[in-house]
Amino acid sequence: MEWEPWTKAEDMTDSTIEVVQGDITQQEVDAIVNAANNHLWMGAGTAGAIVRAGGREIEDEAIRQGPIEVGEAIVTGSGDLSCKHVIHAAAMGQDLYTSAEKIRASTDNALKRAEELGISSVAFPALGTGVGGFDYSQAAEIMLTVCYEHSGADRSVRTIRFVLFDQRAFEAFEQVWQNLEAAAEVQ
Repeated sequence: MEWEPWTKAEDMTDSTIEVVQGDITQQEVDAIVNAANNHLWMGAGTAGAIVRAGGREIEDEAIRQGPIEVGEAIVTGSGDLSCKHVIHAAAMGQDLYTSAEKIRASTDNALKRAEELGISSVAFPALGTGVGGFDYSQAAEIMLTVCYEHSGADRSVRTIRFVLFDQRAFEAFEQVWQNLEAAAEVQ
């Protein structure tokens, strides 16, 4: 069966959450989120893709601001990327261990940094699911819930896009988003 990527968006008082499959470094948004460790070194996965596409200066700037507490987030420039900012959300420490609470806190703090910047659009990867090994569906439920709770008329961030690189991650986030939409309709 041939797989066809598509986008799912839900409008919430002028806010939109989208779930797409693609390359986060190619997104036309104000900021992208890096799945970071608390020392802000950028190696493989999302971090490696950001450095390859945007340049080593992103990592150099991040490291100068670290280390940070796990669950926190900092902002750097975007180097050669088309976005204006990279928000580094530390979902794990150097032990590469993550948890629901760490993913929740890093998602929330990434959104706080976006609000402080006054930007209107941000793209997230699946935090904690790469080297952190966290389950895609559980990460999706945590992150989508935090973003849904964050959305609203009094926020500068109007578009929150989840950009999942592989099909399994995309399908997990899409399924969780459909389940959350269905639950919201029942209430």
